[in-house]
Amino acid sequence: MAGNPKDSKILAYKDMVNQLNKTISAQTERIQSLQKTLEADRLEKENLRQQIEYLTKKLFGTSSEKRKDIAGQLNLFDEAEQEADPTWEQELPDDITVPEHKRKARRTHADLFKNVPSCDEIISLPEEERNCPTCGTQMECIGKEFVRHEFRFTPAKGKVVNIYRETYKCPECAISEEHPDDQTFVKAPVQEPLIPESYASESVVGWAMHQKYQNGLPLNRQEEDWKQLGVPLSRATLANWIIYCAENYLRHVYNYFHRQLRMRKYLMADETRVQVLNEPERNPETDSWMWLFRSGEDGLPPILLYHYTETRAKFHAASFLQGFSGYLETDGYQGYNNLPDIKRCSCWAHVRRYFTDAIPKGKEYDYSLPAVQGVQFCSKLFDCERYSKTKKHTAEQRKQFRLEKEKPILDAFWNWLEQQHPNKGTRLAKAVNYAQNRKDTLMTYLEDGHCSLSNNLSENAIRPFTIGRKNWLFSASPKGATASAIVYTMVEMAKANDLNIYKYLTYLLSQRPNDKMSDEQLEQLAPWSETAKSRTCSFIVYKLDFLCYGNSESWSRYMI
Repeated sequence: MAGNPKDSKILAYKDMVNQLNKTISAQTERIQSLQKTLEADRLEKENLRQQIEYLTKKLFGTSSEKRKDIAGQLNLFDEAEQEADPTWEQELPDDITVPEHKRKARRTHADLFKNVPSCDEIISLPEEERNCPTCGTQMECIGKEFVRHEFRFTPAKGKVVNIYRETYKCPECAISEEHPDDQTFVKAPVQEPLIPESYASESVVGWAMHQKYQNGLPLNRQEEDWKQLGVPLSRATLANWIIYCAENYLRHVYNYFHRQLRMRKYLMADETRVQVLNEPERNPETDSWMWLFRSGEDGLPPILLYHYTETRAKFHAASFLQGFSGYLETDGYQGYNNLPDIKRCSCWAHVRRYFTDAIPKGKEYDYSLPAVQGVQFCSKLFDCERYSKTKKHTAEQRKQFRLEKEKPILDAFWNWLEQQHPNKGTRLAKAVNYAQNRKDTLMTYLEDGHCSLSNNLSENAIRPFTIGRKNWLFSASPKGATASAIVYTMVEMAKANDLNIYKYLTYLLSQRPNDKMSDEQLEQLAPWSETAKSRTCSFIVYKLDFLCYGNSESWSRYMI
């Protein structure tokens, strides 16, 4: 039967059909593969476009995350929250949103210069012009009129102070017949020099610290300023002075602040990179880290501490916070996870930032986009927090308010988040994953009214360091980086407690803190003490004293 021509043709056609089917199947798979490749290329192109837009926005756009929403548009998106809590709009007053612009009363000259000394300047007629132009009789002054206010500035001046001390003797003992050889001499007490064998004074060192760590003026520029005053103070000398005073005096106050910080129940933390050149066995280009630990919104005087480490390893945070038990507000860094006796709170400002970065250019008000919706959820939480603060809620009232008003928003947000399936690798995917991976810690703040919704306070506290870093770029040594952490701490502590920064630094140096001081004595040096306030709240007198104690150039072992 196989030899039948008809059957042979049928078999040949079947083979041909099978081959064609295989070819079609292979081509189909090829087409599908190419389609997947094209889709992957499209997604990669879209991700790159978003990355370019993101970087462009970071370089040239505003750094603020605040939005100017169109009136009425926000209500269209509120559907999700209203479904979770239908009484939201009825129960909350209309003034939950803080007005965008609030006109401030114009300050008077008296308000503007209330802490500045003033004097009167009388402008008189020259002697040769005091004769009457009509009859020639000498005129007499009958009064004066106010013309205007002027604010004048006297640049800093330096002077050398030669210090002597008097010696006293008892005149009676000198003529006594009973003790002819026992004459009594007493010398006036004099404080030890700030730095041994140096002409440095607390006013000069305090000024160098103030200029570098408050005003961001590098030591090389300070060197040029001193030359203009006729004083050849090198940057190395200034660095030596700062490091010595930080190590020998300010460190003791720093350690006291550290002990006080660990006794608090609500803390915040942040960290940023710093380059240190001469770290042992490390490449100069390797990143080191500056940490910021501060107290939270506990109603007590704020405490802020900078802390330098070579790496960002978890044990650094654990070591610094050893002995602390309470809530810790941080960003998304995993090094803060599972610290002993610490409940972590994650920052909602970071969540909002991730969604803000995922919004395409020019689509900020397209409420159909998931990224815009994510921002709106976060913004609603911050609106509630602002409303609570305007009402001056206690911690317990704030906790109850959060459970009633913010918990439904959070529930709606997590339900909405589960429905999002963005393309892998996009900024929206990063935002969704960031929030989902931190769900537990993002909800922790509901447990206590003292906990904060965001970590903005610590970010604001570390910003002066990041701004200063743009000017001085790096630290030359670990000693310099440690000294910078200590001095930055003193500067920000004074700022947070509304003290004059320069006067607070000079006050600390004048007291010569040491390891023999008790906590009660160190408490008097704290910026919240009445003693420190009385010594540091007045205006600055720009006069710098150089005390003659010798040459400080020999301190070459210190470099900042």
